[in-house]
Order: sequence, then C-alpha cells, then structure tokens
Amino acid sequence: MTAAGAAAPSTTDVAELASQLRLAVARLSRRIRQETLLAGEELTSSSQAALATIERLGPITLGELAAVEQVQPPSLTRIVARLEEYGYATRVVDPADRRVARAAITDAGRKLLATSRTRKDAFLAMRVARLRDADRALLARAIPLLERLQDDTP
Repeated sequence: MTAAGAAAPSTTDVAELASQLRLAVARLSRRIRQETLLAGEELTSSSQAALATIERLGPITLGELAAVEQVQPPSLTRIVARLEEYGYATRVVDPADRRVARAAITDAGRKLLATSRTRKDAFLAMRVARLRDADRALLARAIPLLERLQDDTP
C-alpha cells in the first residue's frame, strides 16, 4: 500500500500505462504536425528539430548538432545542407579554428520557427479550450510530470 492507501501499481500496470502514454503522445504529436503545416512544410520534422536546436544552441558545430539530435553526422550534414538551401540556416567558419564550420540560424529560419510555434500553440489552445475546467486543471498538474519523464534522473 502507498501512503495514500492505494496499492502500488503492478509491473504490468506500469507497462500498460507506459504503452498508453507513448501512443497518446505520438498521436498528439502527429496531429499537431498535420494541423500546422506551413511554408516550411518542405522540411521534415528532423530538419525542423535541427533548426530549433541551432536556434537554441547555435552557432553550433555539425558534430555537436549531430550528437544533440542523435543522428549520424552524414545525415546531419544533409539536413543542414537542406536548411541552407531553403535559406533557414547558414554555415559560418569558426574564427578560432578555420577548419571548423558552425551552423547558424538565419532571420528566415527564426521567422519559420516562430510561425510554426504560433500555429502549434493556437491549435493546442483551441483543443484545450474545449476541455472542462477540471480537465484543464488536471492537464496543468500533469505537465510537470511529463517534463520529468524527459529527464534521465529519477
């Protein structure tokens, strides 16, 4: 029994909950992508994720970016080349070591990400607005738990 008096979930219950959570998160993520396609729709979700990382951490070396995005360097090189082709990113030579190139976001890339985020937030806001007050409160309490699931620490 737990402190609240309920029995601790069994391993099977935890596995089932994990499976349901995985499916719900994957479906919601896919639905958000489908509902919010925009001018940057020529970019894959991997390309948009890499662009967001460049925005957050950049200018960043391609090796560092590949590690953060957990993709192989050759794949990341192709992603950055596509971002450059569309004018969303550029490569700049590192002034300290001219052999190193860093990916940097352009103004067009920033605008694309801002537009994408605005559309995604608006889509979710419409969905959340449909929920009852009690359900919105429950969702608000669940967000820190979902964020903790992203961490590697217990």
